[in-house]
Formats: sequence, C-alpha cells, structure tokens
Amino acid sequence: MSRTTVLKNVHILDPSRNVDENGSIVIVNGKIAGIGSGAQNQGAPDGAEIVDGKGLIAAPGLVDARVFVGEPGGEHRETIESASRAAAAGGVTTFITMPDTDPVIDDIALVEFVLKNARDKAIVNIHPAAALTKGLKGEEMTEFGLLQAAGAVAFTNGRNPMHNAQVLRRAMTYAREFGGVIALETRDKYLGAGGVMNEGLLASWLGLSGSPREAELIPLERDLRIAGLTRGAYHAAQISVPESAEAVKIARERGANVTCGISINHLTLNENDIGEYRTFFKLSPPLRGEDDRKAMVDALARGEVDIIVSAHDPQDVDTKRLPFADAADGAIGLETMLAAALRLHHSGEVPLMRLIDALSTRPAKIFGLDAGTLAPGARADIVLIDPDEPWLATKDTFVSRSKNTPFEDARFTGRAVSTYVAGKRVHSLA
Repeated sequence: MSRTTVLKNVHILDPSRNVDENGSIVIVNGKIAGIGSGAQNQGAPDGAEIVDGKGLIAAPGLVDARVFVGEPGGEHRETIESASRAAAAGGVTTFITMPDTDPVIDDIALVEFVLKNARDKAIVNIHPAAALTKGLKGEEMTEFGLLQAAGAVAFTNGRNPMHNAQVLRRAMTYAREFGGVIALETRDKYLGAGGVMNEGLLASWLGLSGSPREAELIPLERDLRIAGLTRGAYHAAQISVPESAEAVKIARERGANVTCGISINHLTLNENDIGEYRTFFKLSPPLRGEDDRKAMVDALARGEVDIIVSAHDPQDVDTKRLPFADAADGAIGLETMLAAALRLHHSGEVPLMRLIDALSTRPAKIFGLDAGTLAPGARADIVLIDPDEPWLATKDTFVSRSKNTPFEDARFTGRAVSTYVAGKRVHSLA
C-alpha cells in the first residue's frame, strides 16, 4: 500500500526553484508528489496522513558539509547514531562526516564501515568524506577513484591543513579526473603556530597568544592559485575573515572552480564571547572581531560565501575542562545551526531564502548530493520550521553525546519542529 502524507497550510521556501509561496506538500512513498498552492487546492488523497503546518515554514532538509563524528575510535564523544539524532533535532537531513577518526577514513573498508553503520543505525542521510592523504599526514595521496566508487563524496584533510603545495597540486589534478571536490581548512603551519585565539588587543589583555588573519589568508590564496592552475574543484571549508571571502571572489572571476563555507559560530559569535577563558568558545579558526563577523554576514548575504556549516566537533570534559590555551578546539553545532542562523533572519541581515540556500540547496549542489530541493519527484527530505518559537538551549536539551556548545543557555527564536527523511518523520517536538 502507498504511504501518503500531506503537509498543508505551510509556507514553502525552495531556493532550488526560487519558490516562495503558501500551499501543501504531498508525499507519496517517500517522494514529493505535489507541491504548492495547486496541491493544496486539490485536497488530500483518501487515507493520507494530514499535518496542518499553519504558521510553519517548509524547506528542504538542511545539508551540513562539515561534521566530525567520533566513530570509529571515539564513540564516547559521538557515534554515527547519536550524531544522526542530533542532526534530525536540528533540521539536518543530510550531513558529510570528516575522516578524522581512529583509524582515519583513508581506505575503502572504512568508507564502507561508515556507510553500513549509517544504513543500519542512522535516521538521516550520512555521506563520508575520505582523507585526502594517508593518515591525514599530508604526504601521500589516497586512492581517490576507489574511495569515490565506494561512496566518498569529497576529499579532505579534516582538521589538518595541507602544507605541501606539490602534493596538493597532484591531488587536485587527480581529483579533477574523477569530478571530486577537495575541501580544505587553511591554516599556515608556522604563522599561526601557538595561536589560541584571534590576534589583537583582547588576546593581549587575556594574556593569550594570537593567530593573525594572515595565517588563514596566505594558505588560502595559495590553494586558490593551485585550483586555477589545475582546474580542479576546490572548497575552502571554513573561512572567517572578509579578506578570505574577497580572495575567493577574485579567484572565481579568474575562472577557478572554487567555493567556500563558514561555520555558524563565526557568523553569530565574536572573540568577546570568550569572556573569562570559556573553552567552549575555543575554535579553529578562532572567533574573530565584531567587524569581521559583520563583514562575513554581509558576504554571506551577497552570496560570496556559499554555505554555512555547523563544524560539529564533539569534545569531552577531559579535552575542554583545561586552561584555555591547552583545551581542544571545537564545539558541537548540529542542533543549534538552524536556530543560530535564524538570528540573522530576525535581525534583517540575511534574507531567509538565502539562509536556506546556504544551509541546504547550495551545499547539496557543491558536493553532488541528492538533497536540497523540494522539486516534484525528489526525495521528501523536509524540515518544518517555526521561525518565531522561543526556546532556551540548555545542556539537558541536547541529543549529542557531548555538550561542548558555545550556545549553552542561549535564548533562540525559531527552530525545527519536525524533520522528515524520505517522507518519514524522524524528529518532532510534539
């Protein structure tokens, strides 16, 4: 028997088709069978489950392109199953895992391990990114063709920057032959060495070593030049300063196939949030100044920054309850990415359509994923958003195994109230 669900009276936002209208979404056997005002006028098929979404926004399920999961090797911090539940709670229906595990995801068996566990235990769609170099050491390339055939959707060195330009050139050339995307975090090995927060007056006041923006910008500009040289697809995984956004823009104008992302943390927080050495705000790249944050929000609104990521990076008490300089970088973010992004909508800084594009449609396109659209015939991965619901992000509300959030006790307006994956409701506040 067919399984039919009708989401009626919803405000539909679909950046993939520039749709912004009120109506219904008809889901049959996990696919979108009808959408829009026409679908609402036709009424519901007999036996359909009816969900009244009055006051809610229906958007393509969010796609998070940078998620660190502990499994294998660090299951105490996060498993594939727990990360999938955290994702569903945040409206994320698809995410890409980073290869920074123990062992590193650098061969076919480990890619298959992630995919099998995702099929067996996860409630959202999970795609592994494979290591760009063996052991993430930056020296010897992995087998891109075999890894891609096994299911890897991108190649990255995860938290580890690439320092060897020759290896990177070969990797970009090699990946181009398979249509693969190389996604890298840019951080100079020496210029930013020892820096634990943004270089500036505040770092001096706190007595902490700073990392200058040039530590991000110089290797980024090198990568962009290599992308132009090789004609490969390159994605700057996390940028944090306006000079980086400008560099990506200029590289595009030169014809390079380059894109970039930014974490929600760098769009909604700044270095002052560190306060009195609060380690949950110790991130890589470091939180920047308020002027930089505002400039990056503007770059996002203009489309110069392509996507928003959560940079979900679970850490436990042993790595965070340390002096600030010694604490591990990283924060969880799957459950707060949407709510934090809605702050930019409520402040009038970024249109809601552009936010959904950056959170869903654009990352799906960059990495070639079956997601990010509400087109008829597409898989029914949908998030229902109440943009006006107030809520408090307490430690007890988080599904993630780890609790290292910079948004602890933050007050939000707006959240995912229901999440559907292939037409099945995997999260609901009701």
